[in-house]
Amino acid sequence: MSGKYDNIINLPHHNSDYHPRMSMVNRAAQFAPFAALTGYGDAIDETARTTVKKIKPEKEEIEKLNRKLSLLNKNASEHPEIEVTFFVSDKYKDGGRYETLSGSFKKIEENFLFLVSDDITAIPLEDISDISAKGLIDESELP
Repeated sequence: MSGKYDNIINLPHHNSDYHPRMSMVNRAAQFAPFAALTGYGDAIDETARTTVKKIKPEKEEIEKLNRKLSLLNKNASEHPEIEVTFFVSDKYKDGGRYETLSGSFKKIEENFLFLVSDDITAIPLEDISDISAKGLIDESELP
C-alpha cells in the first residue's frame, strides 16, 4: 500500500530552534470555551443579587435614637467607641442593605454623624437605625 505521506510518516517530530514548545496549559486554553455574550454572566449575577427595603422606624424608636444622639453629642470630646447600624441605598436597584460600622464618634454636623474607623465616614442621620456605645449608652437607662 502506497500512500501520499509514506515518505514522511516515520520521521521524528520537528522541534523548532526559535520557538519553544507550547505548554499543555496554553495548548488546552486554545480549545477552551469562550463567552460569546460578554457581560451576560454579570447581568445574571446582578439580577440574582437581592436588596432589602428601608424600614421606617416607629415614633418611639426615633425618639430613643435622638436621645442616644444627644448623649453622644454631650460626650463628643471623649470620642467614645460606637457601633452604628445604617441603611445604604443601592445604586442600581430599589432598596439597599443594612451595614454596621464600628469606630470612634467624632461629631454630628448638618444631618450627618461623623465616625472615625479606617477613615472619617459621614453617615446620614436619617439612615441610622441603631447606635450602641459601651459604657456610654445604657439601653436600660433610656426612658
